[in-house]
Amino acid sequence: MTTKFKLAAVALACTTAFNASAAVELYNNNEGMTFTADGLINIFYSSSDTDMTDAAGVETNSKQARVRTGFLPSYIGLNSSNQVGDYKVATRSSFWVTLSDTDANRGATAAGTQTGIDIRQFYATVSGDFGEVLLGKDFGLFNRSNIFGDELLLGYGQTSNTVGLVDGGNVSFGNIATGYTYAFPKAQITYRTPDMSGFKLAVGIMDPNKVSADSDEDMPRFEAELTYDTTFDGGSVKGWVNGMSQSSEVAGADQDQSGVGYGVNVKFSGVSLTASGFSAEGVGHVAGLDQFVTADTTETDGYLVQASYTMGDNRFVVSYGQSTVDDSAVETESSNTNISYFRTVIPGVTLVAELNKTEIDNNDASDMTAEENNVFSIGAVVTF
Repeated sequence: MTTKFKLAAVALACTTAFNASAAVELYNNNEGMTFTADGLINIFYSSSDTDMTDAAGVETNSKQARVRTGFLPSYIGLNSSNQVGDYKVATRSSFWVTLSDTDANRGATAAGTQTGIDIRQFYATVSGDFGEVLLGKDFGLFNRSNIFGDELLLGYGQTSNTVGLVDGGNVSFGNIATGYTYAFPKAQITYRTPDMSGFKLAVGIMDPNKVSADSDEDMPRFEAELTYDTTFDGGSVKGWVNGMSQSSEVAGADQDQSGVGYGVNVKFSGVSLTASGFSAEGVGHVAGLDQFVTADTTETDGYLVQASYTMGDNRFVVSYGQSTVDDSAVETESSNTNISYFRTVIPGVTLVAELNKTEIDNNDASDMTAEENNVFSIGAVVTF
């Protein structure tokens, strides 16, 4: 596995956000000040069967049975809120860990657990009739709704061995790199409008991602997302479009990165249908991580289609996602096909069973040319 893919796997120690729908109230002074906590713990048994074919046509097979973290790391979140006249001042901090560290294929360097705390959210908001301003660190806006709307958010998803996920010490990928890029947490100042007849706009300036150690970024990274929500008799519709742009200068040459994401979700009678996609230049090329940027000659695009049906405490999901990365020399296509079952045992406890088939093909004569990875996983998610 190449160094850049090892870095990609490490960088995904925490993949995405899940704010629990209910939180434990720790303090309420009945004058507008509250303090709450929420959290999530998940664990999965996974059995993988991976076939790899190299450029010479040599095939290898490996089988692994692991007990690991799913798509979401385990986390605890702390929230405060204070009503000050016409304004609400709130904060959120969340601390994320992976449980997949028993033996992360570290060989002779393995020496006990390696769990590290990863702070993905640490911000304050000020809101009122004018809208809301967020100050601090939070997930980005580019592809934000694409990933937050993934039906596999509480599940497992793809575990391509190409990016070190079968035996990696971190998380599975859901549909990162097989349908969307990861909205990596960034230091930011973001403004969100109030609801405007179902429309909401978020615009933010964010710490740019460097192309190289000696690159110049004389402007911040810009990201934005427009969403629209509406309801109809017995159902709802949500649509969104988001994007990002930043520029770098390397050795006197300009390198521009940009991307756009989009999608729609329709719900009715227990059915949920989602279709989303994205297209980007110079971003999201390494394992779908949008903090890795390069020249705009690298093009990345993808799409994700999903359907689910909820009947009481049971939710059934079918999903297919695909991404293509073209850097002019090599074109890599990655896809993931998923069938999932989610069962709410009691409020806050969900059992999950999944089948995932991940396929990767590229035309690189000096590297791996094919992978087929079949994974069965079963696990539990506990939230509060």
